[in-house]
Amino acid sequence: MERVSAVPVPQPRTDTADPAPDSPADSSDGRGGRRSLAAGLFLGAAGATVVLLASGQIWAEGRAATGGGALPLTADGRDVTGAPAALAIVGLAALVAVFAVRGAGRRLVAALLALSGLGAALSAWAGASDSSALDEQAARTTGDTAATIDALTHTAWPYVTAAGGLLILLAGLLALRFGSRWPTMSGRYERDGTPRPRKAPRTAPDPDRPEELWKALDRGEDPTG
Repeated sequence: MERVSAVPVPQPRTDTADPAPDSPADSSDGRGGRRSLAAGLFLGAAGATVVLLASGQIWAEGRAATGGGALPLTADGRDVTGAPAALAIVGLAALVAVFAVRGAGRRLVAALLALSGLGAALSAWAGASDSSALDEQAARTTGDTAATIDALTHTAWPYVTAAGGLLILLAGLLALRFGSRWPTMSGRYERDGTPRPRKAPRTAPDPDRPEELWKALDRGEDPTG
């Protein structure tokens, strides 16, 4: 009979791959947080700038009837309503405060940012058809409380102001949605709970090495101590 020798059959080797240091989900979240941060800063700053500039422009024009004819009058946005400019300043403060807080505080500040933009937009939209500011100017100028405004016209600046308020609103919505991924200004100064490495104690300089003596003198130490 022939001998049959059992030869061990090599088994396929299964290698366990090391997990990737950064998963695609983590990297996409990081990119999304940076993009939303940049968009929020741009929208908030641009919106507040638009509101502050546009609210100082002429919103309404007209003529007040006088005994000698008609007196031209104009009213800017702050004469009509001071709410958009005030809310834009609140929005700027909230935009900065978003980075100073975290957790529930950040959500509250983000909500304040969104509400300030919404309020600025609504107040500017309401002032687009307001004529009370020109009526008050006509009464002061003519001395007649019953003076009326003729040929009343409104410019496009109230709507520009409202658009700036909407930009602030969008910045607030971005902060509400993605603010948890944004960094905190004070984060680098806070202790993370890990022990800080201690500095190694300085050893006395070797008297046989003059360079160490000179280094000790430069540091203000007494090499003879």
